[in-house]
Amino acid sequence: MSRVCVISPFTGLAGDMLLAALVDAGAPLDAVRAAVSETGLTGWDLSVPSVLTHGLTGSRAVVTVSDTATSRTAAELIGMAGRVRDRAVADIAVAALRAIAEVEGRLHGEDPERVHLHELGGHDTLVDIVGVAAALRALDVEAVHCEALPIGSGSVRTAHGVLPCPAPATSALLAGARVVGTSLVGETVTPTAAALLRAIGASYEPAPAMRMSATGYGVGTRTLPDRPNVAVVRLGDVPDGAVRDLVVLETNLDDVTGEVLGYVVGLLLELGALDCWITPATMKKGRPGHVLHALVAPESAEVVARRMLVETGSLGVRRTSVERTAVPRTTSVVEVRGMAVRRKHGPYHGKPEYDDAVAVARETGLPLRTVLDMASEEER
Repeated sequence: MSRVCVISPFTGLAGDMLLAALVDAGAPLDAVRAAVSETGLTGWDLSVPSVLTHGLTGSRAVVTVSDTATSRTAAELIGMAGRVRDRAVADIAVAALRAIAEVEGRLHGEDPERVHLHELGGHDTLVDIVGVAAALRALDVEAVHCEALPIGSGSVRTAHGVLPCPAPATSALLAGARVVGTSLVGETVTPTAAALLRAIGASYEPAPAMRMSATGYGVGTRTLPDRPNVAVVRLGDVPDGAVRDLVVLETNLDDVTGEVLGYVVGLLLELGALDCWITPATMKKGRPGHVLHALVAPESAEVVARRMLVETGSLGVRRTSVERTAVPRTTSVVEVRGMAVRRKHGPYHGKPEYDDAVAVARETGLPLRTVLDMASEEER
């Protein structure tokens, strides 16, 4: 059995909301406090009281600060996070902080190590990031799935002035995430939450069938007039080699260019396809062509099939019901030239995350194959 955590960002997601939800779901608060204490952070206290909001009882993470340090450089925070004795916790925390530093440095033209994190450099950020990593570890979570993140409109006030929502740093950190529009105005996803999702290797695919064991509600500090401001986590156990009913969509194409096919593959994956691939084929009258395939959950089949038709101009899509046996998978984080690279692991094999390796290759000028080899060697 493997433990899975599903995040449902009902009104959005912040680091403190995720931390509170995990504690509400059963993560021991003492383990969270102990991990934060190992960073050497002083002048803080963390409490997670129960609160009632719009008829729903949840938990709120409250950090009380008794010293005057309100901001720190990224290098300081990363160094403190690296002191946590549990390496799995430290690696997630360091990866999240590095991700924030790299994005902020790129946006503001600064060395990531020297970036001064104004809104994110105080006690709250370190407590939230280390706390979430420690809570996931204490709950024995092996995989995290996140539902689509609601993105608010309007603006947010920062140390750099008024910026559009989502903040540029949040937008950059959410590259590859599934998002959806919302009627809420203002910041609904924070940079800390976005960095945590990236560092823990959250999947935006539908979660597998699981036996649910606990639910936690994390309440945010913002009060909404018509609904509780909460993020929800659900914990469950997935049997090893769990079987799931899926659908394969297929269409034959003989008049679509390779450039369009490549675009469609990426688009279908963004729409929720679990996998997508192209098979060369010889069509009627000897014409060369391709078969476009997409593996989808039943609830996503209609949306993906319609997009296949719209994008390719095909006159039909075939549907075949299949069963997939999925083995448990986990994610770790290694560093290559100071940049975080996630590694995906199954029970028999592991490999670096392609998008992360590409980012390192572009930033450093190293060949992609060298980055992939370095990430594998770092894991060993």
